[in-house]
Amino acid sequence: MEQKQNKTLLRHIPNFITSLNLLSGSLAVILLANGNTEYGMIAGYLVFVAAIFDFLDGLTARALHAYSDMGKELDSLADLISFGLVPGLIAFNILKDSLFIIDTPILEIEYSEMLILLIAMLIPVFSGLRLAKFNVDTRQSVNFIGLPTPANAIFWASLIIMHNNLIFHTFICNNIEFIIGSIIVLSFLLVSEIPMFSLKVKNFSIKDNLIRYIFLGISLILLTVILIYGYPIIIAFPIIIINYIFTSIIDAIFKKLKKN
Repeated sequence: MEQKQNKTLLRHIPNFITSLNLLSGSLAVILLANGNTEYGMIAGYLVFVAAIFDFLDGLTARALHAYSDMGKELDSLADLISFGLVPGLIAFNILKDSLFIIDTPILEIEYSEMLILLIAMLIPVFSGLRLAKFNVDTRQSVNFIGLPTPANAIFWASLIIMHNNLIFHTFICNNIEFIIGSIIVLSFLLVSEIPMFSLKVKNFSIKDNLIRYIFLGISLILLTVILIYGYPIIIAFPIIIINYIFTSIIDAIFKKLKKN
């Protein structure tokens, strides 16, 4: 009887970790709703915390063999908040600051400016579509098709943290086209049919994991260059996400050519 109760308790551990992901995202939403850029920076760090919990819940579920339909649904709901709504609000606040209306109440913003700000809402909408597609797409059991929501969220979390650095703040605020372009391109990639590799591995052989080793090698070189030149380490993350996207696209092209 006691052994059965212990097994039941263990089954809930992954869902508890997923709930911590959801909690992190919810706290980030509260901070971003304030509109304060310093709070936004904390929200960015909370996205990284949520990503760690998102990794751990899957790892724990596999280790404990604690898979459940409830866990799958809870994971998607948590991801929609932490990796969908939160990056959308981050992009919204960055655009608001770029238009120099960061302290302006929502109801006082002009219609033309509001239309620009609402472009940021493409992120939660397409993230929701991405997560719904992932849940019913049997092709994504090993690798991904389209950009994973955590990768997109990390990109935006990095930008809001960089946004509080004087040098990067000026660059980000003076390049609103870059922000809008990133929203549109990344939203498209979320629901695209482009194959993207997963970092989950079954073994460590070079043959089976060549693309992963290439990605990690390039990322390590980029990180080393950034550290050598004394730049803040946070700028490595959006560059690594871009590296992940391009490496996945190149890998997909080579596989298609090889198949043909």
